Amino acid sequence: MFGTFGFSYTGIFFLCCLFIPNILYGLHPPINPIQTNENKILVVLERTGQVLCTTLVLMFDNFNIHGINLWTVWLGIAFLLMLLYLVCWGRYFFGKHVTVDFFRPFLGIPLPLAVLPVAAIFLVAVYGKVIWLGIAAVLLGIGHIGITAQNWTAVKKALK
Repeated sequence: MFGTFGFSYTGIFFLCCLFIPNILYGLHPPINPIQTNENKILVVLERTGQVLCTTLVLMFDNFNIHGINLWTVWLGIAFLLMLLYLVCWGRYFFGKHVTVDFFRPFLGIPLPLAVLPVAAIFLVAVYGKVIWLGIAAVLLGIGHIGITAQNWTAVKKALK
């Protein structure tokens, strides 16, 4: 429940899946950026969640695969969600590099570039049975999904 200290190679995998597309995005920003005002409270929650998730997912070896059992299903679902997240980034990178590609639903999932990674990290916490990462993922989710929803509303207004 509280975790066993140790390096998590699973955490490295998930962080690479998160960081690499975001670095590439910095090199290839959208051709039609839209400025939005982000809620300061949501920004604080998002940043706090990001720092905690990045740190915690690396420092507990509970997230590594220690054998195949029923709990491994949670990790498998987390991997699947992360794969879907990367597919959504593919829509942007192989598309026209437009802002709307960050927000439009994917397979019925609203705001997939916000929802999928948060859900994946939360499921890693469930798999590892580490409450600290679960709490961090909830903080991240409130902030990141909230900001993304605000931005999507602004984008829809700008496109009208």
